[in-house]
Amino acid sequence: MTRRNRPMSLTVAALSFVAVLAACLLPATATRPSVADSPVAPAGGDEGLPPGGFGSLRQDEFTVQLRKDALLIKVTPLAESVIRLAAPDTYQRLHRLAANLGGQARTRAGRPEATLFLVSFFSYQPDTFYEPESLQIVARGRQLSAAAMVPLTPAWGQQRLRRQETESAVYAFPAEVDVGLPFQVRYGMEESDAWRQILPVLDRERARAASRAGGSQSGMPYSLILR
Repeated sequence: MTRRNRPMSLTVAALSFVAVLAACLLPATATRPSVADSPVAPAGGDEGLPPGGFGSLRQDEFTVQLRKDALLIKVTPLAESVIRLAAPDTYQRLHRLAANLGGQARTRAGRPEATLFLVSFFSYQPDTFYEPESLQIVARGRQLSAAAMVPLTPAWGQQRLRRQETESAVYAFPAEVDVGLPFQVRYGMEESDAWRQILPVLDRERARAASRAGGSQSGMPYSLILR
C-alpha cells in the first residue's frame, strides 16, 4: 500500500512546487486605490466614474437648498455618479445611507430604478410645521412627487420642528428624475433651480478626481495626494 501511494504523493508535491515557482516568476503588478479598496464598495453601474476616495466636494456643494419662511430644506442626490465626487468621509457616509435605506425606499415605491435623495427640514423658529409630501421635483417639464419616503430621524412623522432642529428622510423619486440633467426643487410656491449651477461643479470635480486617481501611488492615502 505504501509503495503504491508514493508516486502519487511525489506527483502532488511536484505540482505544488511548480505552482509556487510560477507565482514567484510572475511580474508584480502595482495596485492603486480603487472603489473596491474603500470601506464601502459601490454596486455596479460605475462605468466612467472615478474610484471612490478621490473626490473633494463638501455635501453642501452638491445640495439644493430651498428656504420657505422659517424652514430650510436641503435636497441631496444619493446617486453614485454624484456622491462619488464627495470627500472620502462624506462619500462613505452617503453611500452607506443609500445602501441601508435606499433599498427600503425603492421597495416601498415599487420602483427598483427610483432616484434617491436625502431630504432634510431645518427650522429657524420653534414649533414649525412642515409637509414632507409637499416637496416635489420638476424634471423634463413634469412635476413629480416622491413615490416613497424612509425616515432617517425618529421624530419625522410628527411634522413639527423645534428651533434649530433637523428631521431627515430618504426619498425615492421616479426614475424620470435624471441627476445628470437640470431639474428644479419645489416646495409649496417656492422653487430652486440651483441644480443647473451645480452640474458644472460636478463635471469639473469628476475630471479632477479621475486625474488624482490616475496619478496616485499604490497605497497612498487621499490626504497625501497633491491636487
